Amino acid sequence: MRKLTDVKAFKEKLLAMRARLRGDVENLTDSALGRNRGNTPGGPSSMPIHMADLGSDNFEQEFALTLMESEGETLAQIETALERIEDGMYGTCEGCGGRIPKARLTAIPYTDVCVNCASNRSQDY
Repeated sequence: MRKLTDVKAFKEKLLAMRARLRGDVENLTDSALGRNRGNTPGGPSSMPIHMADLGSDNFEQEFALTLMESEGETLAQIETALERIEDGMYGTCEGCGGRIPKARLTAIPYTDVCVNCASNRSQDY
């Protein structure tokens, strides 16, 4: 287990990341579902007039959905990291049981593996 001051700082960082990502996912959801396109009664229609506009709208929607999926995965990793903090296991590699270097946790505070184990995971894919 890391020093209490380090863990506290990482927890604050994780909580801030979680709050930001939750807001991002909410905005992306609104965008993907067309909630921000002037769909109010009597307002401008969100229906594209030109085929190119339709293609752009479809691309933007798919892009937003892809970002939502990616950010959703990061949110899940953040939640898991917060649980590891509560369990006293934060900073311990789930692959080898060794210590995850502080520099790695600073760069990716929600990581659950050291660099070696992360490298081995990526080779498996």
